[in-house]
Amino acid sequence: MSSHDHRLIHRPDADEQGLGDLAVDRIVTLPNIITTVRLACVPLFLWLLFGRDAPGWAGFLLGTLGATDWVDGYVARRFDQTSNFGKMYDPTVDRFMMVVGIVAIIVDGAAPWWFAWLILVREVLVSLWVVAITAMGAKRMDVTWWGKCGTFANMGAFPAFLIASQPGMSDWWTTTWKVVAYVCLVPGVIFSLLAAGQYVVKGREALAEGRAEREAAA
Repeated sequence: MSSHDHRLIHRPDADEQGLGDLAVDRIVTLPNIITTVRLACVPLFLWLLFGRDAPGWAGFLLGTLGATDWVDGYVARRFDQTSNFGKMYDPTVDRFMMVVGIVAIIVDGAAPWWFAWLILVREVLVSLWVVAITAMGAKRMDVTWWGKCGTFANMGAFPAFLIASQPGMSDWWTTTWKVVAYVCLVPGVIFSLLAAGQYVVKGREALAEGRAEREAAA
């Protein structure tokens, strides 16, 4: 190979490699801004529910937040703005919004108590499990398909129960939204419990992989 051929081959130097790492670790990106805007809507949700006694509007807002959960992830992939921070930040915000929403609904009493408490306990236990295995050196786990389906269904059920409880609405309104809530509730419970079992299995695998990598690097 001639010296001219050598010059045609691009080998990233240390500075370029550093820029690549920096791109992966970016914090201020459009997807993360979208996630932050969704997070900032949580106080508005609580104000509508308790400050204005408007569970219907609070339900519509919560439903919108749930329905737009995919937006930040899509934007990250579409515009190549995926970051390590975003991979952690987005699911953390999603879980926080879910827990706050459920606790608020338990206090309000709009949803069946057994459903709200079941999903709340499930969310807390899964979160504690992930924190525990991460502290023990497990590799990062991605959200499972069943987990996404369960969250989507539950984020349809909880807002629907709130909308159904809006004071001063007709019987038709209340009945229709309760039907929507229960249609979402059944798959939401099933998918959530299936996902919880998956996270236990995948967590043990991620822990074993993390330990194997550390032993190989030692």
